[in-house]
Amino acid sequence: MPSAPWPAPCATKPLDATVTIPASKSLTNRYLVLAAIADGTCRLRAPLQSRDSELMMGALRSLGAVIEEVPGCGDVPDLRVTPIPERNAVDTAIDCGLAGTVMRFVPPLAALIAGTVAFDGDPGARVRPMAPILAALAQLGIHVNNASAGTLPFAVHGTGSVTGGHVGVDAGGSSQFISALLLVAARFKNGIHLEHTGDSVPSVDHISMTVTLLRSLGVNVDDSMPNHWIVQPGPIAAFDVVLEQDLSNAGPFLAAAVVTGGTVRIPNWPSKTTQVGDKWREILPQFGAEVTLEDGVLSVTGTAEIHGVDLSDTSELAPVIAAIACLASTPSTLRGIAHLRGHETDRLAALVAEINALGGDAMETPDGLIINPAPLHGGVFHSYADHRMATAGAIIALAVPGVEVEDISTTAKTMPDFPRLWTDMLSQGSGAQIRG
Repeated sequence: MPSAPWPAPCATKPLDATVTIPASKSLTNRYLVLAAIADGTCRLRAPLQSRDSELMMGALRSLGAVIEEVPGCGDVPDLRVTPIPERNAVDTAIDCGLAGTVMRFVPPLAALIAGTVAFDGDPGARVRPMAPILAALAQLGIHVNNASAGTLPFAVHGTGSVTGGHVGVDAGGSSQFISALLLVAARFKNGIHLEHTGDSVPSVDHISMTVTLLRSLGVNVDDSMPNHWIVQPGPIAAFDVVLEQDLSNAGPFLAAAVVTGGTVRIPNWPSKTTQVGDKWREILPQFGAEVTLEDGVLSVTGTAEIHGVDLSDTSELAPVIAAIACLASTPSTLRGIAHLRGHETDRLAALVAEINALGGDAMETPDGLIINPAPLHGGVFHSYADHRMATAGAIIALAVPGVEVEDISTTAKTMPDFPRLWTDMLSQGSGAQIRG
């Protein structure tokens, strides 16, 4: 049976807290895929332990990778990954859960396995768009059962090798369709010339992350022509890497400073990163917050008034931004995020429904949201099995008494133990610190 809604805490004073966030899901799952096809044993230090990373490890193990937990220096074990044997043959089934990185990154890798690999996931995963990656596999000569449906479930029939070559993909619905092919393209006989054939690609920062990781491991990637990526065939170097914390998941905690007029600090913030969450340094000042990065500590301090914003292509950061915006004193407009309709849930419709159910004034546009000031009241904020919806509800609850979040456990998708981290943040005294 579903658990009772979580009585999200309401802040009684401005915060003064320091929070350390668990590792990046985007980096952890990309490095896991690359480790599974690298030219030697790899080590991931302080990786994310969450449902999405567990699903990725399960998928790669079923394809033949050996992934072992080994003692590390951090709060979580390191991972030692022995790659999938060359021309491995296996028939298996993969549970994608609700993880976009699993359902999109693993099918091209499965094409390198001699055997049939069946993919399925949670009910919510069965409505997430998959047609572009399945069409790309067909262009590569890979047979996929049930490909015409364009969603889970389906099965990839690999032959043990992929020739590669020119492939056209419409990635207008998700940048993951590009990253999925780039991650494994160096293992194709002729590499790949990948061309985006649709309108603008959302979340291009995630593609840049993929390209940067590949180049760091010796893969030759030419992205000098817009909407084209050429990957040369060759080895992927074995690696030993320390994972950055998840800067996108830092967003709810930084937002807490904004909505309470307090201060939240995140230590170990990288001075240079490929993560989209680094945009918090540009976004939060537009709400009126003071943001500094000194000696690796990002500090955000809220002010007496939250200003409305006009922002474009905020991608996975949008639910947190919307939560702050519905507490602002002036209207906000979020643009260029139509692709969020195909995420864990239709995030635009979900945000409008839940904000308005609390008395807010939000509406959808063709490519985003308009949020106007309105007095909010308590009620149940539904999560739709979406971790970012759940954290959006927690942010609103800081300023609105009586808000409860339905299915707060869904935050375990990318942020284990979120409720404890959240309540500990509120209970901190000056100088105290919580560890994720």
